[in-house]
Amino acid sequence: MTPRAAGGPDGTPPPPPAAAVPWRRIAVGVPGVEFEPRPPRQPAFDFPDTECDGWSTADLTVRFASVRGAKHRYYRRPRQDAARAALHEPSGTVAFAVADGVSAATSSELGAIEACRAALARTLHLLSGPPGPLDFQDVARHAARRLWQVARWRLNGKEPDPAEVARLYATTLVTGVVRPDPAGPVAELCRIGDSGAWILERPNGRYHPLFPSKTGSDALLVHNEVTSLPDVPDPTERATVRLAPELTLLVGTDGFGDPLGDGDGPVGALFGDTLARPPAPLWLAHVLDFSRETFDDDRTLLAVWPHLPGRTS
Repeated sequence: MTPRAAGGPDGTPPPPPAAAVPWRRIAVGVPGVEFEPRPPRQPAFDFPDTECDGWSTADLTVRFASVRGAKHRYYRRPRQDAARAALHEPSGTVAFAVADGVSAATSSELGAIEACRAALARTLHLLSGPPGPLDFQDVARHAARRLWQVARWRLNGKEPDPAEVARLYATTLVTGVVRPDPAGPVAELCRIGDSGAWILERPNGRYHPLFPSKTGSDALLVHNEVTSLPDVPDPTERATVRLAPELTLLVGTDGFGDPLGDGDGPVGALFGDTLARPPAPLWLAHVLDFSRETFDDDRTLLAVWPHLPGRTS
């Protein structure tokens, strides 16, 4: 006998449980206009609207998410942000990269993902070498070379000049590592461009920028000029910080950093609550996709927590 599905007397399926109702975007202040996202145009089919990932090691927990902004959803542009993270197993070090393709570049979505992949590959290679500080100039130059290689392929073997590479694939980059240490994990970062990094004090919800920001109180001037790969400043901007148990490292593009500001507004409060403990990766992506009027850029956020005392992996 074939069992019948539960439903009404006429055989109609039952209504979905409350948990199956689609999540509504979280409104922060005045929300933006709601609409169904439009697909990116055909050449960009390989860049999904949303990505997220998360995992833990014996010492650290990692979460990241990247979502397409409302402007790109409406105008059928692909998400131009990217993020990647990986574990260097011999040392237990977490390596990461976050990139924001420059909107003026014609294929910046590819530039962002290639920069992340190249930076991560070079970092893992260097971590397998002699111990010592990470050579961030080497990592950044490797990412720039990768953009040059992709441009050369795009131009059918023609040697591209820096302006051509930038016209195609310009992107910001924040890359670095978090190394386990008996005194507390140590984060080392560098950046090219205006993407950001912060330390979140979870008990009080305060954010401390690791680099000067465009919109916070540390910004003397607000300007739109962005240094980006394939240019590699010498030296790159760098930061080092030890993660006490109550601290979380955040790395994000300006789609997150601009609405965050100093962190003392509603966006800071939302993420202070969300990141009090490591959320499910899908939930982080959902929260990152909050709706707020005028903030319509792609958003990417990567977070690293030291394991809480007494926690087992």
